Amino acid sequence: MALTRAFQLQGYAFVGLAFLVSLLSFAATRQNPQSELPLLGALIVLLGVPHGAVDGVYAQRLYGVKGPKQWLAFVALYLLPVGLVIALWQAAPLIFLAGFLVISALHFSGDPQPGTPLAARILYGGAIVVLPVLLHPAEVRRLFQFLVGSDQATPLVAGLQMISGPWLIALLITALVVWRSSRLTSLELLAVGLLAVAAPPLWAFTIFFCAMHSARHLLRTFDFAGRPPARSLLLAAALPMFTVALIACLGLAWPAGLSLEARLSQLIFVGLAALTVPHMALVERVRFADWKR
Repeated sequence: MALTRAFQLQGYAFVGLAFLVSLLSFAATRQNPQSELPLLGALIVLLGVPHGAVDGVYAQRLYGVKGPKQWLAFVALYLLPVGLVIALWQAAPLIFLAGFLVISALHFSGDPQPGTPLAARILYGGAIVVLPVLLHPAEVRRLFQFLVGSDQATPLVAGLQMISGPWLIALLITALVVWRSSRLTSLELLAVGLLAVAAPPLWAFTIFFCAMHSARHLLRTFDFAGRPPARSLLLAAALPMFTVALIACLGLAWPAGLSLEARLSQLIFVGLAALTVPHMALVERVRFADWKR
Protein backbone atom coordinates (compact mmCIF):
# COMPACT_ATOMS: atom_id res chain seq x y z
CA MET A 1 0.00 0.00 0.00
CA ALA A 2 2.85 2.39 0.81
CA LEU A 3 4.42 1.83 -2.61
CA THR A 4 1.07 2.34 -4.35
CA ARG A 5 0.67 5.61 -2.52
CA ALA A 6 4.19 6.66 -3.54
CA PHE A 7 3.38 5.86 -7.18
CA GLN A 8 0.24 7.97 -6.97
CA LEU A 9 2.06 10.94 -5.44
CA GLN A 10 4.84 10.73 -8.01
CA GLY A 11 2.35 10.33 -10.86
CA TYR A 12 0.20 13.29 -9.88
CA ALA A 13 3.31 15.39 -9.24
CA PHE A 14 4.52 14.64 -12.78
CA VAL A 15 1.10 15.40 -14.25
CA GLY A 16 0.99 18.76 -12.47
CA LEU A 17 4.53 19.64 -13.52
CA ALA A 18 3.90 18.60 -17.12
CA PHE A 19 0.75 20.72 -17.38
CA LEU A 20 2.50 23.70 -15.77
CA VAL A 21 5.53 23.52 -18.09
CA SER A 22 3.23 23.10 -21.09
CA LEU A 23 1.18 26.18 -20.21
CA LEU A 24 4.33 28.23 -19.59
CA SER A 25 5.71 27.07 -22.92
CA PHE A 26 2.69 28.52 -24.72
CA ALA A 27 2.92 31.79 -22.79
CA ALA A 28 6.66 32.43 -22.48
CA THR A 29 9.07 33.77 -25.08
CA ARG A 30 12.45 32.05 -25.24
CA GLN A 31 15.36 34.44 -25.63
CA ASN A 32 18.26 32.06 -26.26
CA PRO A 33 17.32 28.36 -26.53
CA GLN A 34 20.97 27.31 -26.95
CA SER A 35 21.82 28.60 -23.47
CA GLU A 36 19.33 26.16 -21.93
CA LEU A 37 21.29 23.05 -22.90
CA PRO A 38 23.91 23.13 -20.07
CA LEU A 39 21.15 23.42 -17.46
CA LEU A 40 19.06 20.65 -19.01
CA GLY A 41 22.12 18.43 -19.41
CA ALA A 42 22.97 18.89 -15.73
CA LEU A 43 19.41 17.98 -14.74
CA ILE A 44 19.52 14.84 -16.88
CA VAL A 45 22.80 13.76 -15.27
CA LEU A 46 21.76 14.60 -11.69
CA LEU A 47 18.10 13.50 -11.77
CA GLY A 48 17.77 11.17 -14.74
CA VAL A 49 20.92 9.07 -14.83
CA PRO A 50 20.62 7.84 -11.18
CA HIS A 51 17.88 5.38 -12.13
CA GLY A 52 20.43 3.52 -14.24
CA ALA A 53 23.20 3.97 -11.70
CA VAL A 54 21.42 1.53 -9.37
CA ASP A 55 21.52 -1.29 -11.92
CA GLY A 56 23.87 -3.07 -9.55
CA VAL A 57 20.82 -3.85 -7.41
CA TYR A 58 19.38 -5.94 -10.25
CA ALA A 59 22.71 -7.63 -10.92
CA GLN A 60 22.92 -8.65 -7.28
CA ARG A 61 19.29 -9.75 -6.94
CA LEU A 62 18.93 -11.50 -10.30
CA TYR A 63 22.36 -13.06 -10.76
CA GLY A 64 23.85 -13.10 -7.28
CA VAL A 65 26.82 -10.95 -8.25
CA LYS A 66 29.18 -10.52 -5.30
CA GLY A 67 32.88 -10.22 -4.64
CA PRO A 68 35.44 -8.15 -6.56
CA LYS A 69 35.93 -10.64 -9.43
CA GLN A 70 32.23 -11.01 -10.14
CA TRP A 71 31.66 -7.26 -9.99
CA LEU A 72 34.55 -6.62 -12.37
CA ALA A 73 33.10 -9.19 -14.76
CA PHE A 74 29.68 -7.54 -14.50
CA VAL A 75 31.13 -4.09 -15.20
CA ALA A 76 33.02 -5.45 -18.22
CA LEU A 77 29.87 -7.09 -19.62
CA TYR A 78 27.87 -3.93 -18.91
CA LEU A 79 30.35 -1.69 -20.73
CA LEU A 80 30.71 -3.95 -23.78
CA PRO A 81 27.40 -2.89 -25.40
CA VAL A 82 28.17 0.71 -24.44
CA GLY A 83 31.24 0.60 -26.65
CA LEU A 84 29.36 -1.18 -29.43
CA VAL A 85 26.63 1.48 -29.48
CA ILE A 86 29.20 4.28 -29.71
CA ALA A 87 30.92 2.39 -32.54
CA LEU A 88 27.56 2.07 -34.33
CA TRP A 89 27.04 5.82 -34.03
CA GLN A 90 30.40 6.40 -35.70
CA ALA A 91 29.84 3.83 -38.45
CA ALA A 92 26.12 4.20 -39.23
CA PRO A 93 24.66 7.25 -37.48
CA LEU A 94 21.19 7.01 -39.06
CA ILE A 95 20.76 3.39 -37.98
CA PHE A 96 22.03 4.38 -34.54
CA LEU A 97 19.52 7.24 -34.14
CA ALA A 98 16.55 5.31 -35.52
CA GLY A 99 17.37 2.41 -33.23
CA PHE A 100 17.77 4.70 -30.24
CA LEU A 101 14.36 6.26 -30.84
CA VAL A 102 12.70 2.85 -31.12
CA ILE A 103 14.30 1.28 -28.04
CA SER A 104 13.66 4.45 -26.03
CA ALA A 105 9.96 4.27 -26.88
CA LEU A 106 9.88 0.59 -25.93
CA HIS A 107 11.71 1.23 -22.67
CA PHE A 108 9.50 4.18 -21.71
CA SER A 109 6.41 2.05 -22.36
CA GLY A 110 7.21 0.26 -19.10
CA ASP A 111 6.45 3.33 -16.99
CA PRO A 112 2.64 2.94 -16.61
CA GLN A 113 1.25 0.76 -13.88
CA PRO A 114 0.71 -3.00 -14.41
CA GLY A 115 -2.59 -3.66 -16.14
CA THR A 116 -2.21 -0.81 -18.62
CA PRO A 117 -3.25 -2.02 -22.11
CA LEU A 118 -0.46 -2.66 -24.61
CA ALA A 119 -1.76 -0.05 -27.05
CA ALA A 120 -1.71 2.59 -24.31
CA ARG A 121 1.85 1.63 -23.39
CA ILE A 122 3.07 1.92 -26.99
CA LEU A 123 1.39 5.30 -27.50
CA TYR A 124 2.73 6.55 -24.17
CA GLY A 125 6.29 5.35 -24.78
CA GLY A 126 6.44 6.82 -28.26
CA ALA A 127 4.82 10.16 -27.43
CA ILE A 128 8.00 11.85 -26.21
CA VAL A 129 9.78 10.61 -29.37
CA VAL A 130 7.16 11.30 -32.04
CA LEU A 131 5.06 14.27 -30.94
CA PRO A 132 7.69 17.05 -30.55
CA VAL A 133 7.84 17.42 -34.35
CA LEU A 134 4.24 18.69 -34.43
CA LEU A 135 5.08 22.21 -33.23
CA HIS A 136 8.89 22.12 -33.05
CA PRO A 137 10.19 20.44 -36.23
CA ALA A 138 13.08 22.89 -36.63
CA GLU A 139 14.40 22.25 -33.11
CA VAL A 140 14.10 18.49 -33.52
CA ARG A 141 15.90 18.68 -36.87
CA ARG A 142 18.68 20.79 -35.35
CA LEU A 143 19.17 18.28 -32.54
CA PHE A 144 19.21 15.36 -34.98
CA GLN A 145 21.76 17.19 -37.13
CA PHE A 146 24.20 17.18 -34.25
CA LEU A 147 23.85 13.40 -34.07
CA VAL A 148 23.62 12.26 -37.70
CA GLY A 149 24.26 15.28 -39.95
CA SER A 150 21.80 17.44 -41.88
CA ASP A 151 21.34 15.09 -44.86
CA GLN A 152 20.09 12.24 -42.70
CA ALA A 153 18.23 14.34 -40.13
CA THR A 154 15.74 15.81 -42.63
CA PRO A 155 14.15 12.54 -43.84
CA LEU A 156 13.98 11.22 -40.29
CA VAL A 157 12.08 14.31 -39.12
CA ALA A 158 9.81 14.05 -42.18
CA GLY A 159 9.00 10.46 -41.26
CA LEU A 160 8.13 11.44 -37.70
CA GLN A 161 5.92 14.25 -39.00
CA MET A 162 3.93 11.76 -41.08
CA ILE A 163 2.92 9.72 -38.04
CA SER A 164 2.77 12.48 -35.41
CA GLY A 165 -0.81 13.62 -36.13
CA PRO A 166 -2.37 10.13 -36.07
CA TRP A 167 -0.22 9.31 -33.01
CA LEU A 168 -1.63 12.27 -31.08
CA ILE A 169 -5.22 11.43 -32.02
CA ALA A 170 -4.76 7.80 -30.99
CA LEU A 171 -3.16 8.91 -27.71
CA LEU A 172 -6.09 11.19 -26.86
CA ILE A 173 -8.66 8.50 -27.67
CA THR A 174 -6.77 5.90 -25.64
CA ALA A 175 -6.54 8.28 -22.67
CA LEU A 176 -10.31 8.67 -22.73
CA VAL A 177 -10.80 4.89 -22.87
CA VAL A 178 -8.31 4.24 -20.06
CA TRP A 179 -10.02 6.85 -17.84
CA ARG A 180 -12.68 4.32 -16.84
CA SER A 181 -10.12 1.86 -15.42
CA SER A 182 -7.34 4.17 -14.17
CA ARG A 183 -7.67 7.92 -13.91
CA LEU A 184 -4.00 8.36 -13.02
CA THR A 185 -2.81 6.42 -16.09
CA SER A 186 -5.19 8.42 -18.25
CA LEU A 187 -3.84 11.68 -16.86
CA GLU A 188 -0.27 10.48 -17.39
CA LEU A 189 -1.05 9.75 -21.04
CA LEU A 190 -2.54 13.22 -21.48
CA ALA A 191 0.33 14.88 -19.60
CA VAL A 192 3.03 13.18 -21.68
CA GLY A 193 1.19 14.05 -24.88
CA LEU A 194 0.68 17.69 -23.95
CA LEU A 195 4.25 18.07 -22.71
CA ALA A 196 5.69 16.53 -25.90
CA VAL A 197 3.59 18.79 -28.13
CA ALA A 198 3.74 22.09 -26.24
CA ALA A 199 7.13 22.27 -24.55
CA PRO A 200 10.42 22.76 -26.43
CA PRO A 201 11.79 19.28 -27.24
CA LEU A 202 14.73 19.33 -24.84
CA TRP A 203 12.58 20.68 -22.02
CA ALA A 204 9.91 18.06 -22.72
CA PHE A 205 12.44 15.23 -22.71
CA THR A 206 14.17 16.47 -19.55
CA ILE A 207 10.93 16.84 -17.57
CA PHE A 208 9.68 13.46 -18.73
CA PHE A 209 12.98 11.64 -18.24
CA CYS A 210 13.66 13.03 -14.77
CA ALA A 211 10.23 13.53 -13.19
CA MET A 212 8.51 10.48 -14.66
CA HIS A 213 10.78 7.77 -16.05
CA SER A 214 13.68 8.04 -13.62
CA ALA A 215 11.53 8.79 -10.56
CA ARG A 216 9.21 5.86 -11.20
CA HIS A 217 12.07 3.48 -11.90
CA LEU A 218 13.78 4.47 -8.64
CA LEU A 219 10.57 3.76 -6.72
CA ARG A 220 10.35 0.33 -8.33
CA THR A 221 14.02 -0.37 -7.64
CA PHE A 222 13.50 0.57 -3.99
CA ASP A 223 10.69 -1.95 -3.77
CA PHE A 224 12.55 -4.62 -5.77
CA ALA A 225 15.54 -4.32 -3.44
CA GLY A 226 13.33 -5.04 -0.43
CA ARG A 227 12.91 -1.39 0.61
CA PRO A 228 16.39 -0.90 2.08
CA PRO A 229 17.49 2.32 3.76
CA ALA A 230 17.67 5.09 1.18
CA ARG A 231 21.33 5.59 2.08
CA SER A 232 22.23 2.15 0.68
CA LEU A 233 20.78 3.02 -2.73
CA LEU A 234 22.61 6.35 -2.70
CA LEU A 235 25.88 4.55 -1.95
CA ALA A 236 25.18 2.01 -4.71
CA ALA A 237 24.66 4.85 -7.20
CA ALA A 238 27.60 6.99 -6.06
CA LEU A 239 30.43 5.37 -8.04
CA PRO A 240 28.48 4.99 -11.33
CA MET A 241 27.27 8.60 -11.04
CA PHE A 242 30.79 9.85 -10.39
CA THR A 243 32.05 7.91 -13.42
CA VAL A 244 29.35 9.34 -15.70
CA ALA A 245 30.03 12.87 -14.47
CA LEU A 246 33.77 12.44 -14.98
CA ILE A 247 33.32 11.13 -18.53
CA ALA A 248 30.96 14.03 -19.29
CA CYS A 249 33.53 16.56 -18.06
CA LEU A 250 36.29 14.92 -20.08
CA GLY A 251 34.05 14.90 -23.15
CA LEU A 252 33.38 18.61 -22.80
CA ALA A 253 37.06 19.38 -22.34
CA TRP A 254 38.22 17.22 -25.25
CA PRO A 255 39.05 19.39 -28.29
CA ALA A 256 36.65 18.19 -30.99
CA GLY A 257 36.20 21.25 -33.18
CA LEU A 258 32.48 21.39 -32.35
CA SER A 259 30.30 24.05 -30.82
CA LEU A 260 29.37 23.62 -27.15
CA GLU A 261 25.76 22.96 -28.17
CA ALA A 262 26.74 20.19 -30.58
CA ARG A 263 29.15 18.60 -28.12
CA LEU A 264 26.61 18.66 -25.29
CA SER A 265 23.92 17.18 -27.52
CA GLN A 266 26.20 14.34 -28.55
CA LEU A 267 27.34 13.67 -25.00
CA ILE A 268 23.79 13.59 -23.67
CA PHE A 269 22.05 11.53 -26.33
CA VAL A 270 24.84 9.25 -27.52
CA GLY A 271 25.66 8.65 -23.86
CA LEU A 272 22.05 7.87 -23.00
CA ALA A 273 21.72 5.57 -26.00
CA ALA A 274 24.88 3.69 -25.07
CA LEU A 275 23.78 3.25 -21.44
CA THR A 276 20.19 2.35 -22.34
CA VAL A 277 21.14 -0.91 -24.07
CA PRO A 278 22.78 -2.70 -21.09
CA HIS A 279 20.26 -1.04 -18.75
CA MET A 280 17.36 -2.54 -20.72
CA ALA A 281 19.06 -5.91 -21.00
CA LEU A 282 19.26 -6.00 -17.22
CA VAL A 283 15.91 -4.60 -16.09
CA GLU A 284 13.42 -5.54 -18.83
CA ARG A 285 13.32 -9.08 -17.47
CA VAL A 286 11.98 -7.70 -14.20
CA ARG A 287 9.62 -5.32 -15.96
CA PHE A 288 7.95 -8.18 -17.88
CA ALA A 289 7.53 -9.99 -14.57
CA ASP A 290 5.54 -6.95 -13.31
CA TRP A 291 8.53 -5.81 -11.20
CA LYS A 292 8.22 -8.77 -8.83
CA ARG A 293 11.28 -9.93 -6.95
